[in-house]
Amino acid sequence: MERRSRMRRIMSMIRNMRFQNKLLAGYLLACVIPLLGVSAIIFHQSAAGLEDSSQEFASLYTSQIRTTLNEFIKEYDKVTKSVLVDNDLIYKIGQERSLPMDELIIQKVAVQRLLMRVALLKPEISTVMLISRDNSVYQYTTTTSRVNENMLLSRDWYKGLRGSEDTFFITGLHDRSYYEDKGAGAVVTVGRVLFSYDGAYAGILLIDLDPFTLLQLDHDFVLARDKYGMSVIISNRQNEIVYHSDAASGRLSWQQVLESGAEYLKDDNSHDQIVLSGSTSQGNLFIKTEIPRSKLLQKINRIKGMTVAVILMSCLVITLISFGLSYTITRPIKSLRRSMKQAEAGQYLPIEKEQANDEIGSLVYSYNKMIITIRTLIEDVYIAEIKQRQAKFIALQNQINPHMLYNTLESIRMKALVKDDEETAGMIKILARMFRLALGKEGKHHSVRHELDYTTNYLELQNIRFDNMFRLHIRIPDEMLDCSMIPLVFQPIVENSINHGFEDYSRPMNIEIEGVWTEEEEIRIRITDDGAGIPMEKREELIAMLEDAKSDKYKLEETDVAESGGLGLKNIAERIKLHYGDQYYLTIRPGAERGTTVEILIPKL
Repeated sequence: MERRSRMRRIMSMIRNMRFQNKLLAGYLLACVIPLLGVSAIIFHQSAAGLEDSSQEFASLYTSQIRTTLNEFIKEYDKVTKSVLVDNDLIYKIGQERSLPMDELIIQKVAVQRLLMRVALLKPEISTVMLISRDNSVYQYTTTTSRVNENMLLSRDWYKGLRGSEDTFFITGLHDRSYYEDKGAGAVVTVGRVLFSYDGAYAGILLIDLDPFTLLQLDHDFVLARDKYGMSVIISNRQNEIVYHSDAASGRLSWQQVLESGAEYLKDDNSHDQIVLSGSTSQGNLFIKTEIPRSKLLQKINRIKGMTVAVILMSCLVITLISFGLSYTITRPIKSLRRSMKQAEAGQYLPIEKEQANDEIGSLVYSYNKMIITIRTLIEDVYIAEIKQRQAKFIALQNQINPHMLYNTLESIRMKALVKDDEETAGMIKILARMFRLALGKEGKHHSVRHELDYTTNYLELQNIRFDNMFRLHIRIPDEMLDCSMIPLVFQPIVENSINHGFEDYSRPMNIEIEGVWTEEEEIRIRITDDGAGIPMEKREELIAMLEDAKSDKYKLEETDVAESGGLGLKNIAERIKLHYGDQYYLTIRPGAERGTTVEILIPKL
């Protein structure tokens, strides 16, 4: 229920939107929604493609590493096998204690030559060692630092070699603490277990290598590895790290790799890493390639940023185009609406701006023709009728010669005075004064003061007739008395108060005319009586009739019968709206306790 009510409110809001806003919103939705959809699809496809490309490159990278390691193992397998050519020598190196001194010297020289020959097979070999079955150590080095034989034999990694099942082996990384210089860094040892003719253990050949020698990668591959932030970890069958690319590139020290080697070999299936695995053909070494997703996300975020920037720029361009199109469409409609408002106010003015040659332009053209036709009809029919009625009024007024009327009334008054009928003479004098006010102001300035004088004289006549039963109270500022207004407004209202509000002779009737200034410096006049008042139904009927004055102000009545009662009030209301405009009015309001209040609003002129 609540959702349905919310939907109704939204639909009502959309329905009540301005036409230009509807067009603008429609253009934006029609353009932006497909743009967002296409951009989202392109972004997701690009991100997925980037991840797939990274995995393909990592697979290719791992494949090259596997090939390089296979070549490395194959070459060093041959290098270590080269010592088996001198099998007799290998058999004898375990019998040093039983040989005479001269043969022992010859044997040591032969072993040195053998080790030197092995070292010369590969330029990266710096130290070669041969350890006999009785733990005699022979070594050859191309550097100034020699191996401390006792320290070498005490190393844990060496102790595990004699029990190795593999004839050819590659040890994990280990430190250089058994060298006399005790230098920093790490080495990896490649070796072979040596056997005599009869299969007995004869010794071990050890070749210490810098870990860098394991991978001789192309420069482009190294750049791509750094670009994607890849890490390559090589381990042996004993689950020992043989090589770590982060240490080789300087991001980690070899000491850190030695201390935390087991941590790097754990299976990391988290969402933070893309992991690819492989091994050499003989299974001696295992390769683990890791690509951090954060690196990929940086590139994906760049794509996202570019996508958002393109969407925002596109939205800006679409908004400008939509605003221009909607303005082009709604501008003539707004002009048409303004002109219709003017027509409602009685100003029939065509739209002067040049219009486009489209449907709206045709509509404006037809509207202009209609306005011109209406204005012509008003000028030809309505104004002609007004002039005809005005001519009749002037002819009727001319028939009444003011001087003849005044002289006749004066003669009648004098005759009444001669017969001592002062009351009749006073009434004739007041009537003459009213005729002078009504007939003497044609085409001249008519003010609030004149309206009050005319109304005062009228009420004097009524007091003579009704034995002074009416009291007039005037509360109007002095500066308001000289303001202009249309004639014959107050008197008909006071006459209505007497005709409909006066009950009997038991109580005098008070009539108050009050004038005040509004905040907009307009004149508000209230004519209030304390008479019988108007019944609720009759008052509502009168108020509805007065509200129709706005629409009836241009209608011409067919009869020339004098209006009275509510029709008289409606006539005044129509005259006010015709003369001053629709914002000014005459209306009825109930009195404070009893009686009726008629309120008039006119401008200050």
